[in-house]
Amino acid sequence: MTYAAPIQDMRFVLHNLCNLDEIAQLPALEDATPDMIDAILDEAAKYAGQQLSPLNGVGDQAGLGFDNGKVTMPEGWAAAYETLVEMGWNSPSANPEHGGMGLPYVVNACIQEMFQGANMAFQLCPMLTQGAIEALEGYASEELKNTYLPKLVTGEWTGTMNLTEPQAGSDLAAIRSKATPEGDHYRIKGQKIFITHGEHDMTDNIIHLVLARLPDAPAGVKGISLFLVPKFLLDADGAPGAANDLRCVSIEHKLGIHASPTCSLSFGDTDGAIGYLIGEPNRGLEYMFAMMNNARLNVGLQGIGVAEHALQDAARYAAERKQGGAPGVDGSAPIILHPDIRRMLGIMKSRTEAARIIAYRAAASLDFAHRATDPDTRAFHQRRVDLLIPVVKGGSTEMSVQVASLGVQVHGGMGYVEETGVAQHFRDARITTIYEGTTGIQALDLIGRKILRDKGAAVAELVRDMRASAEALQSATGNAADWKTLSDAVSRGVEAVEAATAWLLVSAKDAPGAPLASAVNVLEVFNIALGAWAMGDAALAAARQIADGENVAGAQSKIRLAEFYARQVFPEAQARLTATMHGADAVLGLSPEDLLQEV
Repeated sequence: MTYAAPIQDMRFVLHNLCNLDEIAQLPALEDATPDMIDAILDEAAKYAGQQLSPLNGVGDQAGLGFDNGKVTMPEGWAAAYETLVEMGWNSPSANPEHGGMGLPYVVNACIQEMFQGANMAFQLCPMLTQGAIEALEGYASEELKNTYLPKLVTGEWTGTMNLTEPQAGSDLAAIRSKATPEGDHYRIKGQKIFITHGEHDMTDNIIHLVLARLPDAPAGVKGISLFLVPKFLLDADGAPGAANDLRCVSIEHKLGIHASPTCSLSFGDTDGAIGYLIGEPNRGLEYMFAMMNNARLNVGLQGIGVAEHALQDAARYAAERKQGGAPGVDGSAPIILHPDIRRMLGIMKSRTEAARIIAYRAAASLDFAHRATDPDTRAFHQRRVDLLIPVVKGGSTEMSVQVASLGVQVHGGMGYVEETGVAQHFRDARITTIYEGTTGIQALDLIGRKILRDKGAAVAELVRDMRASAEALQSATGNAADWKTLSDAVSRGVEAVEAATAWLLVSAKDAPGAPLASAVNVLEVFNIALGAWAMGDAALAAARQIADGENVAGAQSKIRLAEFYARQVFPEAQARLTATMHGADAVLGLSPEDLLQEV
């Protein structure tokens, strides 16, 4: 189960499809030259392949120790984390004023994909810390920033998100944790569940960001505030001192990510855990969404990373495993020569590469949204980020489950045997469609907050870009690619996105339940259609490389993968569109009694 970061693919996307030259001109990013970025990615790839990847199977098999509220990480993990801190990999895009590298978000996306692909359970810890850093940078007081950000940025301390509770699930309006004012701080009482890396032994402090209600808070989501609650209170020198009134009650025993502690935390068993208000009262959910967007993008990158790892293992096995005959081969042939194996590997590779482009483009838009000097440019890219985040999170993670499942299938019976390690990808990938908002929640976010709220304005901007790519493909000449097939796929993708959006706008008025019933289908229409657009642009860039005599073999493979996607993957978007527009009644027509028959 060795992992090698797909450096060439990453560079291809960065340099050809993400406007990296323009990003390097943004304020504070002028040092992000191609040579510097290439050097950083090379070093990140070494860390991912040499340190994180070997620990992936170790963590899966060994799991975690838990005794008297204390979690023990698997052997080798603390040392790998210490190296991560020393090398500065904890927060590549964080502000240099607090010790971060200040890299573009799109470059950080590459690094996160590498680390998640190499060892998802490990990288969950820095991923949540990055979200906490973003929330503090955006909303905390200067005192809290100066006290906690430097060590969160370096990774000397880690951060968590404490949202849900046993009775609440995804309905955060139902949380009951309380925060009572006491001088310059608050006393927090309540229980939180499913807290990733809520307890571990890799650092000497853990900084929890906790949603709770003030005594006079209004009901519902408008009465939730955000608090910083350290595991250990700080002494006069700013070092961890006395233990705060919180404890890890238990850790979950899970299908996958066995070495990532998923904790139930109890705050305030005695006097109440001491916490500090972040920002203004009753705006906690708004602030937490800063962490959620960061986390949702990174969970999408998790899906891409796990899919890439599963693809690498499956392709390597298929090239080595000999079984059956093939034309032109004496004796047993490598199974990669069998057409159905190539079909499965083609789905795995083309879908992973399409998802990578979409995710990196979302990250690139984050750079423009945060740093562009022109307000209209910032607003345009913020709309693009908002539209793409649920597609990246929902679509890339669903893709990862499919790809990991195909990876098991390519291995045949050996894929079902734990010793080969490929089943771990499937088990690990399965959580990505659930946490940080299930696929259904991402779909509701897409249709509600991102399409219906602005009446399809952001979609119209996206469609203009897609249509420009379709026109470029129609105008392409030469025999490097089947340009008609590629242009037709992107053009039909435009039509599918427009049709789904138009149907939503009408149905939301005439049949309000229908968009809810078709939300996931709409998300997949967008995901697969945007994938066709991404692969079409990749084919155009590859053709330019061929014309320049640059990386000809690799560029030709890019084009063949784009053609494969257009013929083998894109038709699913049209099927999903049909289900969107004509299948909602079938969903709404099912009664609970229908579904519970003979149960």
